[in-house]
Amino acid sequence: MTINDLSPAERRVWEAFPRGASVDFGAEPGTVRASVLRTLLLTAPRQEGEVAALKIRGARLTGALDLKYATVDSVIRLSDCHFEETPDFSGAQLSYLNLTKSVLPGLRSARVRVDGGVRLTDCRFRGPVRLTGAQISGTLFMERTEVTAPDGEPALRLNQAEIGEELCAPGLRARGEVWLAGAKVAGSLNLNQAHFERPGGGIALSAETLTAEADVEIRRAHVQGRLEMRGARIAGRLDLSYTRIANPGGTALRASSCVIGELWLRNSPRMEGVLNLRRSQIEVLLVEPDVVPDQVRLNNLTYTSLLSHLPAPDRLPVLARDTDGFIPHSYEQLTAAYRRIGDDDAARLVQLAKQRRRRATLPWFGRLWGYAQDATVGYGFRPLRAAVWLLSLLAIGSVAYELDHPAPLKAGEAPKFNAVFYTLDLLLPIIDFGQERTYAPEGWAQWLSYVLVITGWILATTVVTGVTRTVSRQ
Repeated sequence: MTINDLSPAERRVWEAFPRGASVDFGAEPGTVRASVLRTLLLTAPRQEGEVAALKIRGARLTGALDLKYATVDSVIRLSDCHFEETPDFSGAQLSYLNLTKSVLPGLRSARVRVDGGVRLTDCRFRGPVRLTGAQISGTLFMERTEVTAPDGEPALRLNQAEIGEELCAPGLRARGEVWLAGAKVAGSLNLNQAHFERPGGGIALSAETLTAEADVEIRRAHVQGRLEMRGARIAGRLDLSYTRIANPGGTALRASSCVIGELWLRNSPRMEGVLNLRRSQIEVLLVEPDVVPDQVRLNNLTYTSLLSHLPAPDRLPVLARDTDGFIPHSYEQLTAAYRRIGDDDAARLVQLAKQRRRRATLPWFGRLWGYAQDATVGYGFRPLRAAVWLLSLLAIGSVAYELDHPAPLKAGEAPKFNAVFYTLDLLLPIIDFGQERTYAPEGWAQWLSYVLVITGWILATTVVTGVTRTVSRQ
Protein backbone atom coordinates (compact mmCIF):
# COMPACT_ATOMS: atom_id res chain seq x y z
CA MET A 1 0.00 0.00 0.00
CA THR A 2 1.39 3.41 -1.03
CA ILE A 3 0.39 6.91 -0.08
CA ASN A 4 -1.12 7.40 -3.53
CA ASP A 5 -3.71 4.72 -2.70
CA LEU A 6 -5.04 6.68 0.29
CA SER A 7 -8.01 8.99 0.57
CA PRO A 8 -7.46 12.47 2.06
CA ALA A 9 -8.72 11.30 5.45
CA GLU A 10 -6.45 8.25 5.37
CA ARG A 11 -3.50 10.39 4.33
CA ARG A 12 -3.98 12.56 7.41
CA VAL A 13 -3.85 9.45 9.60
CA TRP A 14 -0.85 8.06 7.71
CA GLU A 15 1.16 11.21 8.17
CA ALA A 16 0.23 11.67 11.83
CA PHE A 17 1.04 8.10 12.90
CA PRO A 18 4.87 8.23 12.92
CA ARG A 19 4.81 11.34 15.08
CA GLY A 20 2.13 10.03 17.46
CA ALA A 21 -0.05 13.02 16.58
CA SER A 22 -3.82 13.03 17.03
CA VAL A 23 -6.24 13.23 14.11
CA ASP A 24 -9.64 14.74 14.98
CA PHE A 25 -12.25 14.63 12.23
CA GLY A 26 -14.61 16.81 14.28
CA ALA A 27 -18.16 17.28 13.05
CA GLU A 28 -17.50 15.67 9.65
CA PRO A 29 -16.43 12.06 10.25
CA GLY A 30 -13.70 10.91 7.92
CA THR A 31 -13.91 7.46 6.40
CA VAL A 32 -10.86 5.30 6.99
CA ARG A 33 -10.36 1.73 5.86
CA ALA A 34 -9.45 -0.69 8.64
CA SER A 35 -6.84 -2.28 6.34
CA VAL A 36 -4.97 1.04 6.29
CA LEU A 37 -4.81 1.07 10.08
CA ARG A 38 -3.58 -2.52 10.09
CA THR A 39 -0.80 -1.67 7.69
CA LEU A 40 0.21 1.33 9.79
CA LEU A 41 0.35 -0.66 13.00
CA LEU A 42 2.26 -3.63 11.55
CA THR A 43 4.53 -2.34 8.76
CA ALA A 44 4.65 1.47 8.61
CA PRO A 45 8.11 2.98 9.17
CA ARG A 46 8.76 4.87 12.40
CA GLN A 47 10.21 8.35 12.59
CA GLU A 48 13.44 8.63 14.52
CA GLY A 49 13.04 10.52 17.78
CA GLU A 50 9.26 10.14 17.78
CA VAL A 51 6.88 7.64 19.42
CA ALA A 52 4.46 6.28 16.86
CA ALA A 53 0.84 6.06 17.95
CA LEU A 54 -2.53 5.63 16.31
CA LYS A 55 -4.73 8.40 17.71
CA ILE A 56 -7.99 9.03 15.84
CA ARG A 57 -11.19 10.71 16.91
CA GLY A 58 -14.50 10.77 15.09
CA ALA A 59 -13.68 8.42 12.17
CA ARG A 60 -15.89 5.93 10.37
CA LEU A 61 -13.96 2.70 9.97
CA THR A 62 -14.89 0.43 7.09
CA GLY A 63 -13.90 -3.20 6.88
CA ALA A 64 -12.70 -5.34 9.78
CA LEU A 65 -9.69 -4.26 11.83
CA ASP A 66 -7.98 -7.65 11.99
CA LEU A 67 -5.02 -7.84 14.38
CA LYS A 68 -5.30 -11.49 15.36
CA TYR A 69 -2.06 -12.76 16.95
CA ALA A 70 -0.28 -9.53 15.96
CA THR A 71 2.28 -7.75 18.10
CA VAL A 72 1.67 -4.01 18.22
CA ASP A 73 4.03 -1.73 20.15
CA SER A 74 2.15 1.47 19.38
CA VAL A 75 -0.68 2.98 21.37
CA ILE A 76 -4.11 2.45 19.79
CA ARG A 77 -6.64 5.16 20.56
CA LEU A 78 -9.76 5.13 18.39
CA SER A 79 -12.18 7.33 20.31
CA ASP A 80 -15.65 8.41 19.22
CA CYS A 81 -15.32 6.22 16.12
CA HIS A 82 -17.95 4.20 14.29
CA PHE A 83 -16.91 0.64 13.37
CA GLU A 84 -18.86 -0.94 10.54
CA GLU A 85 -17.46 -4.41 11.30
CA THR A 86 -16.31 -6.14 14.47
CA PRO A 87 -12.60 -5.62 15.20
CA ASP A 88 -10.58 -8.70 16.09
CA PHE A 89 -7.68 -8.52 18.56
CA SER A 90 -7.74 -12.22 19.48
CA GLY A 91 -4.36 -13.45 20.70
CA ALA A 92 -2.71 -10.10 19.96
CA GLN A 93 -0.08 -8.39 22.10
CA LEU A 94 -0.85 -4.70 22.55
CA SER A 95 0.66 -1.92 24.61
CA TYR A 96 -2.55 0.12 25.14
CA LEU A 97 -6.07 0.12 23.73
CA ASN A 98 -8.59 2.96 23.96
CA LEU A 99 -11.98 2.84 22.22
CA THR A 100 -13.74 5.50 24.31
CA LYS A 101 -17.20 6.58 23.08
CA SER A 102 -17.00 4.38 20.00
CA VAL A 103 -19.88 2.44 18.47
CA LEU A 104 -19.09 -1.14 17.48
CA PRO A 105 -21.02 -4.20 16.29
CA GLY A 106 -19.02 -6.23 18.84
CA LEU A 107 -15.47 -7.01 19.91
CA ARG A 108 -13.38 -10.16 19.53
CA SER A 109 -10.38 -10.09 21.85
CA ALA A 110 -10.05 -13.55 23.36
CA ARG A 111 -6.62 -14.16 24.94
CA VAL A 112 -5.43 -10.66 24.07
CA ARG A 113 -2.43 -9.40 26.07
CA VAL A 114 -2.22 -5.71 26.90
CA ASP A 115 0.84 -4.34 28.71
CA GLY A 116 -1.05 -1.22 29.80
CA GLY A 117 -4.73 -0.57 30.25
CA VAL A 118 -7.87 -1.03 28.15
CA ARG A 119 -10.42 1.79 28.03
CA LEU A 120 -13.90 1.02 26.70
CA THR A 121 -15.56 3.93 28.47
CA ASP A 122 -18.95 5.03 27.08
CA CYS A 123 -18.74 2.50 24.24
CA ARG A 124 -21.86 1.09 22.64
CA PHE A 125 -21.57 -2.51 21.50
CA ARG A 126 -24.40 -3.87 19.35
CA GLY A 127 -23.11 -7.39 19.68
CA PRO A 128 -21.12 -9.57 22.09
CA VAL A 129 -17.81 -8.47 23.61
CA ARG A 130 -15.36 -11.36 23.92
CA LEU A 131 -12.43 -10.91 26.30
CA THR A 132 -12.12 -14.54 27.38
CA GLY A 133 -8.68 -15.24 28.82
CA ALA A 134 -7.53 -11.65 28.29
CA GLN A 135 -4.43 -10.56 30.21
CA ILE A 136 -4.50 -6.86 31.01
CA SER A 137 -1.62 -5.51 33.09
CA GLY A 138 -3.38 -2.24 33.93
CA THR A 139 -7.01 -1.32 34.52
CA LEU A 140 -9.99 -2.28 32.39
CA PHE A 141 -12.31 0.72 32.14
CA MET A 142 -15.92 0.14 31.07
CA GLU A 143 -17.74 3.08 32.66
CA ARG A 144 -21.27 3.50 31.26
CA THR A 145 -20.55 0.98 28.52
CA GLU A 146 -23.58 -0.58 26.82
CA VAL A 147 -23.50 -4.13 25.49
CA THR A 148 -26.47 -5.72 23.73
CA ALA A 149 -26.19 -9.30 22.54
CA PRO A 150 -28.61 -11.34 20.42
CA ASP A 151 -30.95 -13.52 22.44
CA GLY A 152 -29.19 -16.62 23.72
CA GLU A 153 -25.65 -15.19 23.41
CA PRO A 154 -23.53 -13.87 26.29
CA ALA A 155 -23.16 -10.10 26.15
CA LEU A 156 -19.76 -9.79 27.82
CA ARG A 157 -17.19 -12.54 28.24
CA LEU A 158 -14.44 -11.86 30.76
CA ASN A 159 -14.16 -15.42 31.99
CA GLN A 160 -10.61 -16.54 32.85
CA ALA A 161 -9.40 -12.96 32.30
CA GLU A 162 -6.55 -11.60 34.40
CA ILE A 163 -6.55 -7.92 35.27
CA GLY A 164 -3.43 -6.54 36.93
CA GLU A 165 -5.07 -3.53 38.54
CA GLU A 166 -8.82 -2.87 38.63
CA LEU A 167 -12.01 -3.55 36.73
CA CYS A 168 -13.77 -0.19 36.73
CA ALA A 169 -17.25 -0.44 35.19
CA PRO A 170 -19.74 1.77 37.06
CA GLY A 171 -22.90 2.30 35.05
CA LEU A 172 -22.24 -0.71 32.81
CA ARG A 173 -25.42 -1.87 31.01
CA ALA A 174 -25.53 -5.39 29.61
CA ARG A 175 -28.46 -7.11 27.94
CA GLY A 176 -27.48 -10.75 27.96
CA GLU A 177 -25.33 -12.84 30.28
CA VAL A 178 -22.08 -11.35 31.62
CA TRP A 179 -19.32 -13.88 32.25
CA LEU A 180 -16.70 -13.24 34.94
CA ALA A 181 -16.22 -16.90 35.83
CA GLY A 182 -12.64 -17.68 36.79
CA ALA A 183 -11.52 -14.07 36.32
CA LYS A 184 -8.73 -12.70 38.53
CA VAL A 185 -8.64 -9.04 39.50
CA ALA A 186 -5.61 -7.86 41.47
CA GLY A 187 -7.43 -4.75 42.68
CA SER A 188 -11.07 -3.86 43.19
CA LEU A 189 -14.04 -4.51 40.96
CA ASN A 190 -16.48 -1.61 40.59
CA LEU A 191 -19.91 -2.41 39.16
CA ASN A 192 -21.83 0.30 40.98
CA GLN A 193 -25.04 1.44 39.28
CA ALA A 194 -24.65 -1.31 36.70
CA HIS A 195 -27.65 -2.85 34.99
CA PHE A 196 -27.62 -6.56 34.13
CA GLU A 197 -30.55 -8.04 32.28
CA ARG A 198 -30.99 -11.61 31.09
CA PRO A 199 -34.00 -11.80 28.74
CA GLY A 200 -36.07 -14.88 29.41
CA GLY A 201 -34.52 -15.51 32.83
CA GLY A 202 -31.40 -17.41 33.83
CA ILE A 203 -27.98 -16.13 34.86
CA ALA A 204 -27.49 -12.40 34.39
CA LEU A 205 -24.02 -12.11 35.96
CA SER A 206 -21.86 -15.21 36.25
CA ALA A 207 -18.88 -14.71 38.56
CA GLU A 208 -18.17 -18.29 39.60
CA THR A 209 -14.70 -18.77 41.11
CA LEU A 210 -13.98 -15.07 40.66
CA THR A 211 -10.87 -13.95 42.55
CA ALA A 212 -10.62 -10.34 43.72
CA GLU A 213 -7.80 -9.15 45.95
CA ALA A 214 -9.80 -6.12 47.11
CA ASP A 215 -13.47 -5.08 47.16
CA VAL A 216 -16.25 -6.08 44.77
CA GLU A 217 -18.80 -3.29 44.72
CA ILE A 218 -22.19 -3.79 43.08
CA ARG A 219 -24.00 -0.93 44.79
CA ARG A 220 -27.22 0.69 43.54
CA ALA A 221 -27.25 -1.84 40.71
CA HIS A 222 -30.09 -3.73 39.06
CA VAL A 223 -29.78 -7.45 38.39
CA GLN A 224 -32.64 -9.00 36.44
CA GLY A 225 -31.76 -12.68 36.59
CA ARG A 226 -29.45 -14.76 38.75
CA LEU A 227 -26.30 -13.33 40.32
CA GLU A 228 -24.02 -16.37 40.30
CA MET A 229 -20.92 -16.20 42.54
CA ARG A 230 -20.34 -19.81 43.56
CA GLY A 231 -16.78 -20.44 44.71
CA ALA A 232 -15.71 -16.78 44.56
CA ARG A 233 -12.71 -15.62 46.59
CA ILE A 234 -13.01 -11.98 47.64
CA ALA A 235 -10.41 -10.67 50.05
CA GLY A 236 -12.26 -7.43 50.75
CA ARG A 237 -15.94 -6.57 50.74
CA LEU A 238 -18.74 -7.83 48.51
CA ASP A 239 -21.06 -4.85 48.70
CA LEU A 240 -24.60 -5.29 47.36
CA SER A 241 -26.10 -2.31 49.17
CA TYR A 242 -29.08 -0.59 47.54
CA THR A 243 -29.10 -3.24 44.79
CA ARG A 244 -32.21 -4.91 43.41
CA ILE A 245 -31.77 -8.59 42.58
CA ALA A 246 -34.77 -10.25 41.00
CA ASN A 247 -35.10 -13.75 39.60
CA PRO A 248 -38.62 -14.86 40.55
CA GLY A 249 -39.06 -18.61 40.64
CA GLY A 250 -35.31 -19.28 40.69
CA THR A 251 -32.15 -18.46 42.60
CA ALA A 252 -31.54 -14.73 42.95
CA LEU A 253 -28.07 -14.84 44.54
CA ARG A 254 -25.91 -17.92 44.81
CA ALA A 255 -22.75 -17.20 46.78
CA SER A 256 -22.17 -20.76 47.98
CA SER A 257 -18.73 -22.21 48.76
CA CYS A 258 -17.29 -18.68 48.79
CA VAL A 259 -14.57 -17.14 50.94
CA ILE A 260 -15.43 -13.49 51.52
CA GLY A 261 -14.02 -10.85 53.85
CA GLU A 262 -17.31 -8.96 54.23
CA LEU A 263 -20.74 -9.40 52.67
CA TRP A 264 -23.10 -6.44 52.77
CA LEU A 265 -26.81 -6.85 51.99
CA ARG A 266 -28.52 -3.70 53.21
CA ASN A 267 -30.84 -0.85 52.23
CA SER A 268 -32.11 -2.89 49.29
CA PRO A 269 -35.53 -4.08 48.15
CA ARG A 270 -36.41 -7.59 49.25
CA MET A 271 -34.60 -10.06 47.05
CA GLU A 272 -36.86 -11.91 44.61
CA GLY A 273 -35.84 -15.54 44.41
CA VAL A 274 -33.71 -17.84 46.58
CA LEU A 275 -30.67 -16.63 48.55
CA ASN A 276 -28.04 -19.39 48.62
CA LEU A 277 -25.04 -18.95 50.97
CA ARG A 278 -24.37 -22.65 51.65
CA ARG A 279 -20.84 -23.65 52.75
CA SER A 280 -19.49 -20.10 52.49
CA GLN A 281 -16.97 -18.61 54.92
CA ILE A 282 -17.50 -14.94 55.70
CA GLU A 283 -15.67 -12.82 58.26
CA VAL A 284 -18.26 -10.04 58.58
CA LEU A 285 -21.87 -10.61 57.53
CA LEU A 286 -23.97 -7.46 57.33
CA VAL A 287 -27.47 -8.57 56.38
CA GLU A 288 -30.71 -6.75 57.06
CA PRO A 289 -33.65 -9.16 57.52
CA ASP A 290 -35.86 -7.01 55.30
CA VAL A 291 -33.57 -7.75 52.33
CA VAL A 292 -33.64 -11.53 52.78
CA PRO A 293 -36.18 -13.31 50.52
CA ASP A 294 -38.79 -15.84 51.59
CA GLN A 295 -36.50 -18.75 50.68
CA VAL A 296 -32.89 -19.19 51.77
CA ARG A 297 -30.24 -21.93 51.84
CA LEU A 298 -27.79 -21.48 54.72
CA ASN A 299 -26.49 -24.98 55.47
CA ASN A 300 -22.86 -24.85 56.71
CA LEU A 301 -22.62 -21.08 56.33
CA THR A 302 -19.98 -19.79 58.78
CA TYR A 303 -19.33 -16.21 59.82
CA THR A 304 -17.38 -14.49 62.58
CA SER A 305 -19.32 -11.26 63.08
CA LEU A 306 -22.95 -10.47 62.34
CA LEU A 307 -23.92 -6.84 61.77
CA SER A 308 -25.85 -4.84 62.62
CA HIS A 309 -26.82 -5.89 66.12
CA LEU A 310 -30.51 -6.76 66.12
CA PRO A 311 -32.66 -8.63 68.67
CA ALA A 312 -32.89 -12.38 68.19
CA PRO A 313 -36.62 -12.28 67.24
CA ASP A 314 -35.65 -10.17 64.20
CA ARG A 315 -33.07 -12.72 63.02
CA LEU A 316 -34.83 -16.01 63.76
CA PRO A 317 -37.49 -15.81 61.00
CA VAL A 318 -34.66 -15.87 58.44
CA LEU A 319 -33.51 -19.28 59.70
CA ALA A 320 -37.07 -20.59 59.51
CA ARG A 321 -37.11 -19.85 55.75
CA ASP A 322 -34.39 -22.39 54.94
CA THR A 323 -35.66 -24.62 52.14
CA ASP A 324 -33.42 -27.45 53.39
CA GLY A 325 -35.55 -27.72 56.52
CA PHE A 326 -34.22 -27.70 60.07
CA ILE A 327 -30.46 -26.93 60.00
CA PRO A 328 -28.98 -27.02 63.54
CA HIS A 329 -25.72 -25.47 62.29
CA SER A 330 -27.49 -22.23 61.35
CA TYR A 331 -28.79 -21.80 64.88
CA GLU A 332 -25.37 -22.57 66.36
CA GLN A 333 -23.76 -19.91 64.15
CA LEU A 334 -26.28 -17.29 65.22
CA THR A 335 -25.85 -18.28 68.87
CA ALA A 336 -22.07 -17.95 68.60
CA ALA A 337 -22.40 -14.51 66.98
CA TYR A 338 -24.50 -13.24 69.89
CA ARG A 339 -22.14 -14.73 72.46
CA ARG A 340 -19.12 -13.09 70.87
CA ILE A 341 -20.67 -9.68 71.57
CA GLY A 342 -21.79 -10.70 75.06
CA ASP A 343 -25.55 -10.89 74.39
CA ASP A 344 -26.29 -14.06 76.34
CA ASP A 345 -30.04 -13.39 76.47
CA ALA A 346 -30.24 -13.37 72.67
CA ALA A 347 -28.09 -16.50 72.51
CA ARG A 348 -30.53 -18.31 74.83
CA LEU A 349 -33.48 -17.24 72.70
CA VAL A 350 -31.79 -18.69 69.61
CA GLN A 351 -31.13 -21.97 71.38
CA LEU A 352 -34.74 -22.11 72.57
CA ALA A 353 -35.91 -21.52 69.00
CA LYS A 354 -33.59 -24.29 67.83
CA GLN A 355 -35.17 -26.80 70.24
CA ARG A 356 -38.67 -25.78 69.20
CA ARG A 357 -37.78 -26.15 65.51
CA ARG A 358 -36.21 -29.53 66.19
CA ARG A 359 -39.35 -30.65 68.02
CA ALA A 360 -41.33 -30.50 64.78
CA THR A 361 -39.02 -33.15 63.27
CA LEU A 362 -39.58 -35.70 66.07
CA PRO A 363 -42.16 -38.52 66.30
CA TRP A 364 -45.29 -37.87 68.35
CA PHE A 365 -43.88 -39.10 71.66
CA GLY A 366 -40.76 -36.97 71.16
CA ARG A 367 -42.90 -33.94 70.42
CA LEU A 368 -44.98 -34.63 73.52
CA TRP A 369 -41.87 -34.74 75.70
CA GLY A 370 -40.64 -31.59 73.99
CA TYR A 371 -43.84 -29.71 74.77
CA ALA A 372 -43.47 -30.76 78.41
CA GLN A 373 -39.89 -29.43 78.57
CA ASP A 374 -40.88 -26.23 76.82
CA ALA A 375 -43.85 -25.53 79.06
CA THR A 376 -42.02 -26.31 82.28
CA VAL A 377 -38.51 -24.86 81.94
CA GLY A 378 -38.21 -23.71 78.34
CA TYR A 379 -35.81 -26.57 77.50
CA GLY A 380 -33.60 -25.44 80.35
CA PHE A 381 -33.23 -21.90 79.03
CA ARG A 382 -36.03 -20.59 81.26
CA PRO A 383 -35.06 -22.09 84.66
CA LEU A 384 -37.26 -19.70 86.64
CA ARG A 385 -40.29 -21.41 85.16
CA ALA A 386 -39.45 -24.53 87.22
CA ALA A 387 -39.52 -22.48 90.43
CA VAL A 388 -42.89 -20.98 89.48
CA TRP A 389 -44.32 -24.42 88.74
CA LEU A 390 -42.95 -25.88 91.96
CA LEU A 391 -44.26 -23.03 94.10
CA SER A 392 -47.66 -23.22 92.42
CA LEU A 393 -47.95 -26.98 92.90
CA LEU A 394 -46.59 -26.69 96.43
CA ALA A 395 -49.31 -24.17 97.28
CA ILE A 396 -52.06 -26.32 95.72
CA GLY A 397 -50.90 -29.48 97.48
CA SER A 398 -50.38 -27.79 100.83
CA VAL A 399 -53.86 -26.29 100.87
CA ALA A 400 -55.51 -29.50 99.64
CA TYR A 401 -53.82 -31.78 102.17
CA GLU A 402 -54.29 -29.29 105.00
CA LEU A 403 -58.03 -29.42 104.36
CA ASP A 404 -58.08 -33.19 104.09
CA HIS A 405 -55.28 -34.90 106.02
CA PRO A 406 -54.29 -38.34 104.64
CA ALA A 407 -54.64 -41.19 107.10
CA PRO A 408 -51.41 -42.59 108.65
CA LEU A 409 -50.36 -46.07 107.61
CA LYS A 410 -49.61 -47.01 111.23
CA ALA A 411 -51.43 -45.11 113.91
CA GLY A 412 -49.19 -43.92 116.72
CA GLU A 413 -45.95 -44.46 114.74
CA ALA A 414 -46.28 -41.78 112.07
CA PRO A 415 -44.68 -38.34 112.62
CA LYS A 416 -46.93 -35.35 112.97
CA PHE A 417 -48.49 -34.56 109.58
CA ASN A 418 -47.22 -31.44 107.80
CA ALA A 419 -49.05 -30.58 104.57
CA VAL A 420 -46.14 -28.52 103.18
CA PHE A 421 -43.47 -31.17 103.71
CA TYR A 422 -45.81 -33.92 102.57
CA THR A 423 -46.30 -32.06 99.27
CA LEU A 424 -42.51 -31.53 98.95
CA ASP A 425 -42.00 -35.28 99.47
CA LEU A 426 -44.31 -35.91 96.52
CA LEU A 427 -42.81 -33.23 94.25
CA LEU A 428 -39.09 -33.78 94.88
CA PRO A 429 -38.11 -37.40 94.15
CA ILE A 430 -34.61 -37.11 95.63
CA ILE A 431 -35.72 -35.63 99.00
CA ASP A 432 -37.35 -37.65 101.79
CA PHE A 433 -38.94 -35.82 104.73
CA GLY A 434 -40.53 -39.03 106.01
CA GLN A 435 -44.08 -37.89 105.24
CA GLU A 436 -44.92 -39.67 101.99
CA ARG A 437 -44.08 -43.17 103.23
CA THR A 438 -46.09 -42.82 106.45
CA TYR A 439 -49.37 -41.33 105.15
CA ALA A 440 -51.75 -42.78 102.54
CA PRO A 441 -54.24 -40.41 100.88
CA GLU A 442 -57.53 -41.71 99.54
CA GLY A 443 -60.02 -40.71 96.85
CA TRP A 444 -59.35 -37.41 95.11
CA ALA A 445 -56.34 -36.77 97.38
CA GLN A 446 -54.70 -39.94 96.08
CA TRP A 447 -55.17 -38.83 92.49
CA LEU A 448 -53.68 -35.46 93.38
CA SER A 449 -50.63 -37.24 94.82
CA TYR A 450 -50.17 -39.12 91.51
CA VAL A 451 -50.25 -35.84 89.62
CA LEU A 452 -47.71 -34.27 91.97
CA VAL A 453 -45.33 -37.23 91.71
CA ILE A 454 -45.45 -37.33 87.90
CA THR A 455 -45.09 -33.56 87.62
CA GLY A 456 -42.19 -33.60 90.06
CA TRP A 457 -40.32 -36.19 88.00
CA ILE A 458 -40.88 -34.17 84.79
CA LEU A 459 -39.66 -30.97 86.44
CA ALA A 460 -36.62 -32.67 87.92
CA THR A 461 -35.69 -34.33 84.64
CA THR A 462 -36.08 -31.20 82.57
CA VAL A 463 -34.09 -29.12 85.07
CA VAL A 464 -31.25 -31.66 85.01
CA THR A 465 -31.39 -31.72 81.19
CA GLY A 466 -31.23 -27.95 81.01
CA VAL A 467 -28.34 -27.71 83.48
CA THR A 468 -26.45 -30.41 81.60
CA ARG A 469 -26.99 -28.58 78.29
CA THR A 470 -25.76 -25.31 79.80
CA VAL A 471 -22.65 -26.92 81.29
CA SER A 472 -21.80 -28.73 78.06
CA ARG A 473 -22.09 -25.47 76.06
CA GLN A 474 -19.71 -23.74 78.46
